[in-house]
Amino acid sequence: MSSSTARARSRAGVLVVLLVVGALAVVLGVIGRPWSPVPGAAHATAAGAVMPLFETWTPPADLPSEGTVTLLTGEERIPSSAGFAPRDASLYRPPAALVPDPPALPLVVFMMGEPGDPDPSFVADAMDRLAAAHHGLAPIVIVADQLGSEDGNPACVDSAAYGGVETYFTQDIPAWARSHLRVQPSPQAWTIAGFSNGGGCALDWGVADPGLWGGIVSIAGESYQGTEFPDEVLQQVFDGDQSAYDAAKPAARAAQNAGRFDGHVALFAAGDQDAFFTEQVQLSAQITEQAGFETRVFTIQGEDHVGSLPEGLRVTFGALFPHLGLAPQGG
Repeated sequence: MSSSTARARSRAGVLVVLLVVGALAVVLGVIGRPWSPVPGAAHATAAGAVMPLFETWTPPADLPSEGTVTLLTGEERIPSSAGFAPRDASLYRPPAALVPDPPALPLVVFMMGEPGDPDPSFVADAMDRLAAAHHGLAPIVIVADQLGSEDGNPACVDSAAYGGVETYFTQDIPAWARSHLRVQPSPQAWTIAGFSNGGGCALDWGVADPGLWGGIVSIAGESYQGTEFPDEVLQQVFDGDQSAYDAAKPAARAAQNAGRFDGHVALFAAGDQDAFFTEQVQLSAQITEQAGFETRVFTIQGEDHVGSLPEGLRVTFGALFPHLGLAPQGG
């Protein structure tokens, strides 16, 4: 049995839970009304404003009680320019983005785990809860696919085997967001985030491009791509080139950008019943802390790998809100 097959079977129960919850979310109305692109422009950024958004925002009386989720498919699909074939992304817009003349909001790009799919329901639920506590304010979130298939693993890099997944996340998605969404342009307002495999890619790209991402969120994420099956990743993605593999790891990329992480934040979480990924997030936090990020690690009590996701989203993004100007410190 191949390691990919073994991994998929070992997490079959995980997939059942994810798919059932996702399906219920659709049935219960998480998927919102049709979305029309709104080019961003005239609203001040968090970095350029005298006061943070939570101090200047006055929600209207008819503020929606929850956000909307839209599948970005067909003409609304985010194009991939370098040969990577992602499954359709989804767009979450919080209540504050649904009012006439909405404020420019922070942007989060989020990835789920492997095996899996870009299911937006967990993120939408967490953001709706946080928005409800902050007068409708939350980031706009693109939930995108870094795998290409349920059990693919492009290992967060452009390659002959999988195409340009890194280009998709670091060039194509940002270009689409700038032209289609009312988002703040400052790197301090942009966060790359993910769960498990997605958290590993968030770490990798967050340390690789400090001029694009000001924040990293990793929930039960890897400290480098392929931690569970490094030999498989080495052969399939890097064609056996160990030096190329090592150069693509977050520790090496963080070292290349030493001194460029002032004002950046990295937030990690893992369940206390998930020994392997608890160690992984600790190793990840060491990388970001040594690089100069403001770094925090949260332990989710009584939860295993998948069980850490809902509460992990709540605590990490709750801690991120003040950094994004969406809440007061400690609020």
